[in-house]
Amino acid sequence: MSADTSAEASEDQRASLTSRVLPMMTLSEGSSPLTRPLAPVPSTSARERAEARFQVHGKAIVTGGAGALGLISAQALLEHGLSSLCIMDLPRTLETSSEEIQSLASKFPSVDITKIPLDVTSIESIEAAFEQANKTMEGIDILCCFAGIPGCQPSLSVTPDQFNKVIDVNLNGSFFCAQAAAKRMESSGKGGCILFTASMSAHYTNFPQPQAAYNASKAGVAHLTRNLAAEWAVHGIRVNSISPGYMDTILNAGDSLGDVRKIWDSRCPLGRMGDPEEITGAVVLLCSQRAGRYITGADIILDGGTLTL
Repeated sequence: MSADTSAEASEDQRASLTSRVLPMMTLSEGSSPLTRPLAPVPSTSARERAEARFQVHGKAIVTGGAGALGLISAQALLEHGLSSLCIMDLPRTLETSSEEIQSLASKFPSVDITKIPLDVTSIESIEAAFEQANKTMEGIDILCCFAGIPGCQPSLSVTPDQFNKVIDVNLNGSFFCAQAAAKRMESSGKGGCILFTASMSAHYTNFPQPQAAYNASKAGVAHLTRNLAAEWAVHGIRVNSISPGYMDTILNAGDSLGDVRKIWDSRCPLGRMGDPEEITGAVVLLCSQRAGRYITGADIILDGGTLTL
């Protein structure tokens, strides 16, 4: 490229920058039926009002739904009134968790529970899975994103493929699943609720294991939550996240992690890892149409107090 051509290209770039029109975000108005307060529960019974406060209505997708956190959260949503559930995960994970999924279905025989394979790193897979779920359930009211992978590599030796894989699954996968759900929620005119899984690692440098890629991915999820909450509120879509600490699941099991687990416990005020059941209260709160009505853009930290130190 000649100097003259280069100068012309530079001038064109400057012109395009100075003449561009930025897209503008629109916020909801308080009078909108999508965001205004719900009418009071028409009951004089304290028990009925309490039960109604944390009821979960509608149809939900849970990505990473065949894993420990996804399954126990799905069960909690069903216990609080969910009418239809779609569990999405990798085919092999759906297969290995088939007994647990069948057990869940047997506990709620009146609820339609379906399984759909999903690879969150593939836009084609996401679109196909969400379109199938939308048709099968006749709508999507709730999306809970639990699909994710760990990543513990020293930053001086982590490869581009390793780093990009963690970002692609944890951050990009969360966004594009949320986008697929939000498009359908917006089209329905009813709004909905999206729940991301961030991590205490979004706010904290873990010790002793190095995991820069994982922490960056989860920090991205936490900030994505706030951005989408602001942008999608006008459509009646609430967006929140939870940030679990170390959880007592298969990912943190094994004798090889014994010494590391002791370090984790020693740096946690409650002195232990969390039980998966202990995230479900926050999940139900954020997905409930009444108790969670005025909560959007929030991140609830569930770490036993680790971030206080």
